[in-house]
Order: sequence, then structure tokens, then C-alpha cells
Amino acid sequence: MKILIVGGGMGGTILANNLARRLKSELDHGAASITMLSASDKHMYQPGLLYVAFGRMAPDELYRDQQSLLEPAIHFHVDPVETFSLNENHVIAKSGKRYDYDIIVIATGSRAMPENIPGLAENSINVYTEQAALDFYKRLSEFEGGKVLVSVGVPHKCPMVPLEVTFMMYDFFKDRGMLDKVQLHYTYPIGRLHSLEPVGKWAQKEFDRLGVTYETLFNMKEVDGDKKVVYSEEGTEASYDLLVAVPPHKGMEVIESNGLGTAGWIPTDRHRLNVEGHINAFVLGDTTNLPISKAGSTAHFEAEALADNIASTVKIGTPVRDYDGKVFCFIEAGKEKATYAMFNYNNPPDPKPPTKSIHWFKMAYNQLYWASARGLL
Repeated sequence: MKILIVGGGMGGTILANNLARRLKSELDHGAASITMLSASDKHMYQPGLLYVAFGRMAPDELYRDQQSLLEPAIHFHVDPVETFSLNENHVIAKSGKRYDYDIIVIATGSRAMPENIPGLAENSINVYTEQAALDFYKRLSEFEGGKVLVSVGVPHKCPMVPLEVTFMMYDFFKDRGMLDKVQLHYTYPIGRLHSLEPVGKWAQKEFDRLGVTYETLFNMKEVDGDKKVVYSEEGTEASYDLLVAVPPHKGMEVIESNGLGTAGWIPTDRHRLNVEGHINAFVLGDTTNLPISKAGSTAHFEAEALADNIASTVKIGTPVRDYDGKVFCFIEAGKEKATYAMFNYNNPPDPKPPTKSIHWFKMAYNQLYWASARGLL
């Protein structure tokens, strides 16, 4: 049984390691093999970009060698896929090599697309790449006062980032004695402050307490950098002195170019995680079109469910469980406070008041991530 995993991010790495342990006997005897194809030999802890943006983590802390995170039995190649042939059970990689498979898992991730909104890339800062996070810290440190506009596009990776950035900026300016010189204003595309209603209600109370102003039903249309104004699809506008963007995201270009899904999101069964119409092709993490958070914990819980099913398919010929939509997201609520949202397809989140202990648990997880990627947590 040839298992091919395309993508070396959180989901693909956890899945590969879990399978390598569950299928040790089959791997040892040649009854199964696991191959991972990635675009990079490095693995980035993407949630750490938020801390780089506030000067609380150095960029080199974000990376590990991908090979070092994988079980020895996994065949790892830096050879990104260029062509998917799901009906013929093979892919063609950048090297020109053909990789055949019996089971394929696609976990290629997503990308921020500020360029999709005219003027946004040139006139805003964000936290979605290493360079963007470094630019964010520089611009924030140089800011002398005025209106900071947090403007949110959809869909985007990690649904808590807009709130976290806002809370963390509040404490950043508070620590510098600048709160009287700064107005924080937050816009969101739907009729509440977050896609998850309980989180939106919690955030509204926190914003009211801190004096953060907000506007809902604001979908970014274009940015006029000369006038320092963001125009919305609804016909409204918001001015700024510093524009902090949460850009809309798309799936990776290779997914679009292969016609596997609209905007790079692959149509995925919500419980079995297979590509619609293909019983031996599966999707993890940001790459799915599922109506759940595009977050590391989503990929983690999906990978655990899928590992159970692939291992059982190899061993007994049938999957054994469904993915229930489980997600767990920390929410940084300032410099030393945090809460969390835990939910699944049937049960909405219920955020609790932020505490220091949850913040420090989040800080601990920044280090425990690497054990998690190895499938040990």
C-alpha cells in the first residue's frame, strides 16, 4: 500500500508520523510505504508569526528541519507536486518524477492574497509571512499616533487573528503610554465581530470595555493610499493612519491550476475527509472547503481522525471513525491574558474570561508544538 502525502505543514506532518507508528509492522515488511512531498526542507511554526510581529519572538525560532520532525521510515522529498492525476492514481512533481500511490493526502495549505483587493498590499501591514511580520513590528514601533484600522477579509487563516492583533496592539500602545494618542477601529465582513457568534459576542464586550470601536458588514473593496481610506462593497468607507489587514486567503495555486477546487479549496467530505468523488484521495487542513476554521488545531484533529482511518484501511480494509469538526483555538487577549474557543460541528464555542494561566499555557504550547508535529501530543 503506497501512501503519498503532499505537503509538509502541520496536518501532513502529524498524519505521516502517526501512520509511521501505527503501520510500523507493515512498513518493516514492505507491505506499506509512506512518502511525503514538500515545497521546502523547512517547517515553519506559523502561529509564531503573530509574536514576531510584536517583537516577542525571533524569526529563527519559527523553523525546524522538516526531515528532523519525521519518523525514519518516512520517505521525504523536497519535490513539490505540479500535476495531480487523481483518476490515474499518480502525481508529477517539479523534478519531472512520477509518484504512484494507492492513497493520497493533499495538505498544501493556503496563502494570503492582499493583492486581490486593489491598494491593500501597498498600503497595509499583516502577519502572514515572516517578512510581513517583521514589517509589522517596524511600522508599529514607528507609529506616533492616530487611527489604527483593523480591516478583515474572508476567508482567512486562523479566525482568531483579527481579534488577537487588536488586543495585542492595545497592550502594545498601553505599555508605551500611547493609548491617549491611538484610536483602534475594527471592521468585519458580516453582521457581528466574528464568524462564530459566541466569540463575536464575547469580543464585543471586550472591545466596549477597552474603547475599541467597530463596524460590521464591511467588506473591503479597495484602498486609496493617498487619501488613507478603505472603501467597502457596501458603499461605506473607513479612514486610517495605519492600516492593519487580515487579507483574504486562497488555497495554493497548484490546486487551482489542476482544477481541483474553486479558489484553491478542494471539495471535501466533512466526516471522512475524502475528495468528493475519490474514495482514495483525502484532504487536510486549510486545503479543504469545509466551513470550519482554517487553523493548526483543525489540521491536527483532522490528521488524527484520518490516521485512524488510513491505518485501519491498510490493516482491515475499512475506515473506523468520522471527523467531528473538532477545533481548539487559543485567543490572545492582550500581552499576558488569553482565553480559548473549543467547538465542533454540533457544539458552538463558549469563550471564558481571559486569564494569565491560559496565556502561559499558550506560551508553553509555542514550544510543545514541535512535539505535537511529531504526533506525540
